[in-house]
Amino acid sequence: MSRTKKARSGGNLDVIVVRNRTQSDVEGRERKRLKKRKGLKTGNRNSDAKAEKAQTTGQQRDPRLGSKKKIPLIVEAPKKKTKAERRVSAEQELAAIENDAQLIVLLDRLENGEKLGAGLQKYVDQKLDRMEVLMKQLGIYDEDLEDEIDVEEEMIVEQPVKAAKRPASDDDLLSQFEDLDLNDFKG
Repeated sequence: MSRTKKARSGGNLDVIVVRNRTQSDVEGRERKRLKKRKGLKTGNRNSDAKAEKAQTTGQQRDPRLGSKKKIPLIVEAPKKKTKAERRVSAEQELAAIENDAQLIVLLDRLENGEKLGAGLQKYVDQKLDRMEVLMKQLGIYDEDLEDEIDVEEEMIVEQPVKAAKRPASDDDLLSQFEDLDLNDFKG
């Protein structure tokens, strides 16, 4: 911003002197003005403390103050489900287990001969046991099927036992070691 000042001279001529303020002049005047006003505003001690106190009370809650949810003073015993309701819930749970995608994938892997880890095997066993309990509860469990599965498992277990006979001598052990194919053990 420029400032104009009229200068007088000895005659009728009016000479105008134009003075431009540079950025440094403006900054210097600002510093000088701020230097005169050192300190805080009047009454700052009281007004700031009240404002800060009002803000902190709104933000922080006393952790000892709990929920405003009403608590019943008389505890009623839970209502027992009827036989029909239990049957419906058992059917729904059985359907959920049968449609469990993870269980289906794991059972397929077991059928293909893959071995599962301990955690996955435990998961499969729990689901199958629960399925068996639900089927017995609903009256659709076939025990003949269980007997057939047990017989098949016994046959599978007996076969490796027969093949695991110990050789008679050290020469037989050595020949068995030499005939061993290490590619069978690569996964």
